[in-house]
Amino acid sequence: MKYSALLVSLFFSGTALANAPLSVEHLNQVNNLYDVALSPDGRYVAYGQSNGGFSPADTSSDLYLIDLAKQNTLTRLTQSQGREHNLQWSAQSDSLYFITNRSGSNQVWQLALSGGEALQVTDLPVPVSGFIVSADGKQIVLELSVKPGCEKLACTMAAKQADSAKKDSAMAYDQLMVRHWDTWLDGYRNQLHIAALGQGVVKDARNLMPEWDTDIAGITEVAFTPDNQRLVFSAKIPSADQAWHTNFDIFMVSINGGEKQNLTAANSAWDAAPSFSADGRFMAYKAMKKPQAEADRFGLMLLDMVTGQRKELAADFDRSIIDYKFGPDNRTIFVTTQDVGQRSIYAISTSFGDVRKVYGDGTAGSLQIAGDKLVFTNHKLDFPTEAFQLNLDGTELTQLTDINADWRNAVQFGDYEQFNFSGANDETVYGYLVKPWNFDPKKKYPMAFLVHGGPQGSFGNMFNVRWNAQMYAAQGYAVVMVDFHGSTGYGQAFTDSISRDWGDKPLQDLQKGFAHIVKTQPWIDGDRACALGASYGGYMMNWIAGNWPTGFKCLINHAGLYDMPSFYGSTEELWFPERDLGGPVWQEGSDYNKFNPAAFADKWQTPMLVIHGLKDYRVPYAQGLGAFTNLQRKGIDSRLVIFPDENHWILNKDNRVRWYNEVFQWLEKYTKAN
Repeated sequence: MKYSALLVSLFFSGTALANAPLSVEHLNQVNNLYDVALSPDGRYVAYGQSNGGFSPADTSSDLYLIDLAKQNTLTRLTQSQGREHNLQWSAQSDSLYFITNRSGSNQVWQLALSGGEALQVTDLPVPVSGFIVSADGKQIVLELSVKPGCEKLACTMAAKQADSAKKDSAMAYDQLMVRHWDTWLDGYRNQLHIAALGQGVVKDARNLMPEWDTDIAGITEVAFTPDNQRLVFSAKIPSADQAWHTNFDIFMVSINGGEKQNLTAANSAWDAAPSFSADGRFMAYKAMKKPQAEADRFGLMLLDMVTGQRKELAADFDRSIIDYKFGPDNRTIFVTTQDVGQRSIYAISTSFGDVRKVYGDGTAGSLQIAGDKLVFTNHKLDFPTEAFQLNLDGTELTQLTDINADWRNAVQFGDYEQFNFSGANDETVYGYLVKPWNFDPKKKYPMAFLVHGGPQGSFGNMFNVRWNAQMYAAQGYAVVMVDFHGSTGYGQAFTDSISRDWGDKPLQDLQKGFAHIVKTQPWIDGDRACALGASYGGYMMNWIAGNWPTGFKCLINHAGLYDMPSFYGSTEELWFPERDLGGPVWQEGSDYNKFNPAAFADKWQTPMLVIHGLKDYRVPYAQGLGAFTNLQRKGIDSRLVIFPDENHWILNKDNRVRWYNEVFQWLEKYTKAN
């Protein structure tokens, strides 16, 4: 791999100037790169940058442009108070469309590269959630939240007015789902609307699916056909069972509305993300094969729009597709996928299904392709997100942005390495070790043992603000993260192995991984170790408390499942527990009692910090309260921290400071106290 001289100099300068451990205040000041968009002609890269206040010393959020034809010249495009997002290039690469709230609500605007002010494209009575402009520039399709049954927006506005006139506050439901993630559903749905462009500011739009009472899967899963006369989109068919199945299908509808053709009716599992080759010959999309599953392998499907032939590309490629883009030859598709602790880029031939790795170091995303250029974002355990460019054959890696150069230079990160060991069933299991920021091989260090959520997930080579491994390294801990059975990126059989086995193989892997790292890294003090995790990771803290009660000095449980039968009755996406735990809670032979942490509450003895958000509807707060009640009733040292305004995650920056401080104080109490 050949790196640009700029990239090499940045790496060396960052090492030379780094001088302090990472703090939560510094983590809150990281600049955020978003909406990276490569122009269709391959000349420009546009992106959004939200500043955290470190360098530059402000919290602005604006658009920037890189001219790849002029030695990567950087230009700031906007300096407004609002945030521009959902970037889309015009087909001619001469202007950018985006959403901003400059007019008081989120609407679509257009900015010409030739200069001048951005012009408002839509002025609708409801905010725009997302949009796509047709290649010929004549139509705009919009994702809008409307009242089902309303073809025109005036109908939705009348419904909103009627809602506001109600004197009571009751919410009534006749079927699931009644709430999702952190919001009670209000009877409005995100649906597809269309309007003509070129006739002045768009003030109205027509609903293409008024007879449906369901949402589309999102604007990122909508595409115009190459003739710009039809749309394809992913959604669930309206039905009463949407809370307990994952059967998204791909539908085609005329821009004039009418009948919706189900293109994937034969598949009762999840179909997603349709798009077309530039020559219009093929429609690609992602598809799972197992009904009700949300963590099945996403294969890459190819539908020949001329012959109607359908096939799966690289069916033996044992990785789940995350994102994909057609190459310029229309016969190669580039994909991103989790891959043994990384998120890698691969190229797949549409003719023969040949697969070759293009890039595989860190976490790649936002894949963009035009001409001979491949642009993507990447981040690592010691490197926040930046944009990069590659040749299509994987050569000439060039870093395009460096929005956190000064930020990185102020921090000394801990070195990290990947390791593997023989886990459950003597199968190879991988993990990551991050050393303390000021590591001295002559010293002994306590351990922070991080357990990821999902459970079909991974703590891989990535940088994030919510569960940042470097934060624990900055506190002087050896950070250990094991990708136990059920983790993603190691083949579908490995991912599937956790289903119906929540408390067995994963626990074996964690125990064996712990023993392996203590044996092979003698500088780690296994007698001063605490374990912590969120969601399934929090479940595992509760499971460890009853099934590995002497393994750790302390436990930290964020949003963890405590009582599995009551969890089933209060979570929102029922397909998840029904798939992973063997059906509804009343079904004979299901696992709700077998792998129920509450059933082993009598064995708990390890001090535990419990943290939960009141707006968490995925794992409702009673789960955390139940764990804390058991701890207190048994006289075990414990602490409950509730965030009334947070959901399954901690998103507010001030709450993030409190969260990390609570965690660090709990860790120190049990690993560093005399």
